[in-house]
Amino acid sequence: MTTPPDPGSTIIPCLRYRDAHAAIAWLEKAFGFTAQAVYAEGDIVYHAQLVYGRGMIMLGSVDNGGEWGKWVVQPDEIGQRETQSACVIVTDADAHHERAVAAGAEVVIPIASQDYGGRGYACRDLEGHLWWFGSYDPWKEASV
Repeated sequence: MTTPPDPGSTIIPCLRYRDAHAAIAWLEKAFGFTAQAVYAEGDIVYHAQLVYGRGMIMLGSVDNGGEWGKWVVQPDEIGQRETQSACVIVTDADAHHERAVAAGAEVVIPIASQDYGGRGYACRDLEGHLWWFGSYDPWKEASV
């Protein structure tokens, strides 16, 4: 594998937060995201786009009045479990891990070299969402 089959297509994870403004600030501090766009009124974030390298996540307030909200639950409503999570490719997993831990991320899988290549770790953000950060890039040749 060297390049995605259709470089014009992409997948963007979408998350919901009870305090979306606080989440945006925390995701910037802990994980290195940059807010590209935030559409909000008072405490309610209707839609936000945060970028990391060439990747992006979208997020909004849990109670933003949108139709999507009736289909989504928060981790603390289902025993801190998730049915999906975001995987973010980073160039230096160890440095990223240090930054996230310093900001208070709860590490649930310690950083380690992976059998399939690269190094990575899993953590929870300030509202319990699971994230995987690792240096393995599936679009590049794996060196295992």
